[in-house]
Amino acid sequence: VQLQASGGGLVQAGGSLRLSCAASGGTFSSHCMGWFRQPPGKEREFVAAISWSGGSTWYADSVKGRFTISRDNGKNTVYLQMNSPKPEDTAVYYCAAAPPEAPIVVVTRMGPEVGYWGQGTQVTVSS
Repeated sequence: VQLQASGGGLVQAGGSLRLSCAASGGTFSSHCMGWFRQPPGKEREFVAAISWSGGSTWYADSVKGRFTISRDNGKNTVYLQMNSPKPEDTAVYYCAAAPPEAPIVVVTRMGPEVGYWGQGTQVTVSS
């Protein structure tokens, strides 16, 4: 599975931004998907995850109520809608796919050696 993230850029605090991640190769609907981020000088952290059909979602406490993960299996794409971003949301954002048929909980614990990862897109939130 190859993943291509896009949509990053500069956004003002309190604004909005939508990230997209297009998947190719493999059966998209068999993968739970997730978004992770790596702030400057910090380790990569989990942001959000979504189940195969989109019926279940998980969020990190730091983004709950502000970010929304969704997917369109017809377009092989997962999204991250970022509303009311804060300067501390500044990071490189990565999309990831869990191994086929792995449950959503696997996404929340994925390291870079597990599943499939995109190349990252930079999000900078200005105050």
